Amino acid sequence: MAPILSSAVRAVTRLLLVLPLALLVCFAGPASAARWDAATLTVPAGQAGTSVTFSEKEVKTGRKLFNESCGSCHAGGITKTNQNVGLDPETLALATPPRDTVDALVDFMKDPTSYDGEYSIADVHPSLRSSDVFVKMRDLDDEDLRLIAGYILVAPKVQGIQWGGGKIYF
Repeated sequence: MAPILSSAVRAVTRLLLVLPLALLVCFAGPASAARWDAATLTVPAGQAGTSVTFSEKEVKTGRKLFNESCGSCHAGGITKTNQNVGLDPETLALATPPRDTVDALVDFMKDPTSYDGEYSIADVHPSLRSSDVFVKMRDLDDEDLRLIAGYILVAPKVQGIQWGGGKIYF
């Protein structure tokens, strides 16, 4: 009688372990796929009101480049050295000049300025201008910068308020 009871307990245990995983796979799959539509992948290109639609592959490449080049200080869209200035769309739009377009972010990565636009911060912030000091920037070209900028602008659409949310979400 004990082997039958033991077998039944194992069967119930397996069911309790497998059932939540099966439910997660059934219900989580479509929701994550819906985030990569054209509206999500379309971001402002320049100040003239133009927009650009990145492919999912381009955003993933941009994420990889961002994590390798920028992620040590900007993981999750925060700024570790200044929690008041994140990479969320609202903060980027309020910079001087606004940094909420692909062109503006590429310009910043080439020659960064303070948030108020008053002075260059190339000596303390990685950029192409200071690639002699910040070696991670040496191998990046304009296309890489464009992909990084695309990722920065698409990320809040995918991650929501957590992108640039700082300590609140980490």
